[in-house]
Amino acid sequence: MAAPELSPLAVEVHRHDRDRFVTTLFAPTECREALLALYAFNLEVARTRESVSEILLGEIRLQWWRDAIDKLYRGEDLAHPVVQGLGAAIRTHTLTREPFDRLIDARTADLSDGPLESLAGLESYAEGTSATLVSLALATLDGRDEAAARLSQLAGIGWGLVGLLRAVPFHARERRIYLPADLLAEYHLTFEDVVARKPSQGLARIAETIADRAWHHFAEARMMQNDLPRRARSALLIVQLGETYLARLRAARFDLTDLHWSAVRPPMLKLAFRSLTSGY
Repeated sequence: MAAPELSPLAVEVHRHDRDRFVTTLFAPTECREALLALYAFNLEVARTRESVSEILLGEIRLQWWRDAIDKLYRGEDLAHPVVQGLGAAIRTHTLTREPFDRLIDARTADLSDGPLESLAGLESYAEGTSATLVSLALATLDGRDEAAARLSQLAGIGWGLVGLLRAVPFHARERRIYLPADLLAEYHLTFEDVVARKPSQGLARIAETIADRAWHHFAEARMMQNDLPRRARSALLIVQLGETYLARLRAARFDLTDLHWSAVRPPMLKLAFRSLTSGY
């Protein structure tokens, strides 16, 4: 039997965000395309910095997305596949506008080469980007209460921190740093030390500190898993994925220059087991 053909949005998310794509496979069928639209939108705004040659052009690109969201909430549409997918998701699942604006605004931090000032600032960035996207996914899956809001924050920040650790070599090649300035100072590392992409004890200690925070958020999210409707729990399979990446990082002795730990290899059997039992 031939595999079902993927939609254009599914193809895009599968190609560039395999982890989140895999989580949609465990979501209710009628919600999958809306989730894919959200994840494709996130890809569009997340790639702003890599897509432009000047900061001003990045600001223009983000403003284009603000205007596109504004048009959708005024009942207009655009001949853009991601915008059209978002429009369908917003209408079908009555998604509110504020999270879209918040996510776009948070991405303005990408237009700076960093570093962020502190670990708290890094978590704030992860909350504005990753956690906001989780909240939209949960709303799509009918998770809209206080527990869902807290879970989106915990799981989203944890996943955002894991993503930032995985991206350190890529950002270093682009001469960008998200690692907190206070931790860099504590371990006597400079901007140039990080962009050199050479392993060091100081860089490993910074990675371990950030990983510990991600583990903490995931552990809290696990304690609340029964507070979320089962149909919404697929959006939090990122907790399982995040813990898997962190375990690999720990096995690599927190060496961020070791690219094997961050390779995309979603543990499908483990995800399926989680989905059938606890949900995430």
